[in-house]
Amino acid sequence: MVANKRKMFWRLVLRALRLRLNRVLIIFAALTVGAAIVTAMSAVYFDINSKMSQELRTFGANFYIGAEDTGLIETKQVDDIINRAPTGLISAGSSYLYGVARADLEKVVIMGVQFDQLKALTPYWQITGSRIEIGFDDRNAMIGKKLAERLNLKVGDKITLTKNSMEKYSLRIKGIVESGDVTDSMLIVNLELAQNWLEKDGLASNALLIVKNDQGQADEFAQLLRQQYPNLDIRPIRKVSASEGQILNKIKGLMGLISAVILVLATLCVNTTLIAIVGERAKEFALQKALGAKRRDIITQIGTETLIIALFAIVTGLIIGYILAQILGLTVFKASIDMRLPVIPLTVALSLIVAFIAVIVPTKRALNVKTANVLKGE
Repeated sequence: MVANKRKMFWRLVLRALRLRLNRVLIIFAALTVGAAIVTAMSAVYFDINSKMSQELRTFGANFYIGAEDTGLIETKQVDDIINRAPTGLISAGSSYLYGVARADLEKVVIMGVQFDQLKALTPYWQITGSRIEIGFDDRNAMIGKKLAERLNLKVGDKITLTKNSMEKYSLRIKGIVESGDVTDSMLIVNLELAQNWLEKDGLASNALLIVKNDQGQADEFAQLLRQQYPNLDIRPIRKVSASEGQILNKIKGLMGLISAVILVLATLCVNTTLIAIVGERAKEFALQKALGAKRRDIITQIGTETLIIALFAIVTGLIIGYILAQILGLTVFKASIDMRLPVIPLTVALSLIVAFIAVIVPTKRALNVKTANVLKGE
């Protein structure tokens, strides 16, 4: 008896889905779109911190360390700060030393820097020739575009620094830098060379770092360092650091709003379609009631039909959403989006909630079908 009842139940469910395939496809499409958007948006949402941080690295350094007065800082202190920082907090950092030196024809401003950190700290530089990426390279230099034009220097030429009319030091120009700031008028050399030439061993004018700041870590790190190094001026560079959290929050909020709107529209679409289906099946429900079907039986039947559609829609939506997330990642961040752990359960949960909400009113209508009125004359 139970087996026959179960067999009849599934026959009614599958028959209902088959006979109203067009409306079923509409419900499937609405739920699929909702699941796909939620999958894509949540995948980007949970992966955006790392991707946005990487994207914002094109702005360069976002953390400044200098002296409280106009003096110099010790490079040993900068190295200690970098080495003692939590793993993954600082992705690049270098001390900088500025000074004036005499070249062949005129005095020039030299900037000493750790070459191996420079690419990360100044990704926006436009280089003619090539960067110097070997930290201890003291035979080559880079030169700002304006200074190169003024001295009539090209890539491959040599510039000679002189001191006390006796000591000379030649450097080959490996790259010409166009940065859009004062660096365009500087000669960029190895930090140790600058310290030796300017007779300021172990000293620097300031230091610049790239500090992870997707959750406000830069401010916390700066506050901690100020307590440990009260003689230093330590602060995030606001034009970059402050913007990271703001941009991330705005993008996340926008993605959440888009997902919410799509889910509301999907709910309305499914609800309207189910109401139409219930209207068409009024005689069917009335007949089931007349044959002894209970309210629970009708609720289970409609719920099962909707659940079957929803499950197929969720699987399809997850696949489409993943593809859409990759398109968004490659378009915006030039990188693929990783599918984080919360994405799948979130998509499943929200899609099922949409289906549940959408089926409430149609189910009530099915339960309120008046058997006598509907079957009158049958």
